[in-house]
Amino acid sequence: MSLLNDLTGASPGLSPRGVLLRLGAIGALVAGTAGAFAYAGGWHSVGDLTQAQIVDRFEQVNGPHPGFRRNHAKGLCLVGHFESSGGGARVSKASLFATGQVTPVTGRIALAGGQPYAADAATTVRSLALRFHLPYGEEWRTGNNDIPVFPVRTPEAFYAQLLAAKPDPATGKPDPEALKAFFAAHPESAKAAALIKARTITSGFANDTFRSLNAFGFVAADGMQTPVRWAFVPEQAATAESSAQAVRADKNFLFEDFAAAVRQGPVRWHLVVTLGAPGDASADATLAWPAERTSIDLGSVVVSTTEAEASGNCRDVNFDPLVLPAGIEGSDDPLLSARSAAYSQSFTRRAGEPKAPSAVHDMPTQGAGL
Repeated sequence: MSLLNDLTGASPGLSPRGVLLRLGAIGALVAGTAGAFAYAGGWHSVGDLTQAQIVDRFEQVNGPHPGFRRNHAKGLCLVGHFESSGGGARVSKASLFATGQVTPVTGRIALAGGQPYAADAATTVRSLALRFHLPYGEEWRTGNNDIPVFPVRTPEAFYAQLLAAKPDPATGKPDPEALKAFFAAHPESAKAAALIKARTITSGFANDTFRSLNAFGFVAADGMQTPVRWAFVPEQAATAESSAQAVRADKNFLFEDFAAAVRQGPVRWHLVVTLGAPGDASADATLAWPAERTSIDLGSVVVSTTEAEASGNCRDVNFDPLVLPAGIEGSDDPLLSARSAAYSQSFTRRAGEPKAPSAVHDMPTQGAGL
């Protein structure tokens, strides 16, 4: 909702180029939204999975938590900027990749799952969602996770996995037989789960790597298109979780450690894009691309401030992965339209619900400045 207002709001003195870019962004947004709602409404074929069913499944698994996101419910807001290295200008015409460009960024770190007051656990999947505020009303919104691949290939598999992995109230763990049946029906997910389980778990958000998982497309100024995946790679050395961390009683230690790190100075991630080659899977997020693919460091995301979720900040932002600027496009990955549609449904539901305070009561913190 706020994005549409930003794009169409009056801006005195806007240049002709700015008007064209703004209209182009509106067109892209409308087209993307239409596609998402066509998918979500089950208009492509009878029996299609809908966005409402996906969000209902989250509520079924996690219980009702009005006012919170249905997934990645526990989070902390961040503020900073992106410093372009200029390395991305040859593969994408997006303005934020121009040499020397500095772009304001807001965002959110979070833990996967729909339990907003759950205790932090190092093994829980972490996420980094970012909103790049480009000139002329354009935006780039991206949600990234700290796993090497996505656990499922299709929206239908994701829907089935949510139920199969639902914890049994008696044991606090999923039913082994339900998981066994799911993996038997989805062998690609069994392989992905093994890769996810084998990943190195770092000591916190600040030294963790966050990946797009889905493929996207970069479009250069000359029209050349390149399939890409990206990762936000920490500038801090990645250290494993310590035994002391594993037994900490503090329910919010991951978030508090991150806020404390920012108080000491800016936390940085390098935006590293991997260029796909013919034959690389763009429609299957369970498959990793070969390690020898060419990578480019596009610049650094610099986080200088954290703040608790509240009205008007990251709490009220839908980090739709298909809100993209000129120069970045979606791919044929079916999870992208499903994510976009489900995020819209979750946002609409929580927008009309009463709000409770976040579990993470971090006070606004200022690091070394923007």
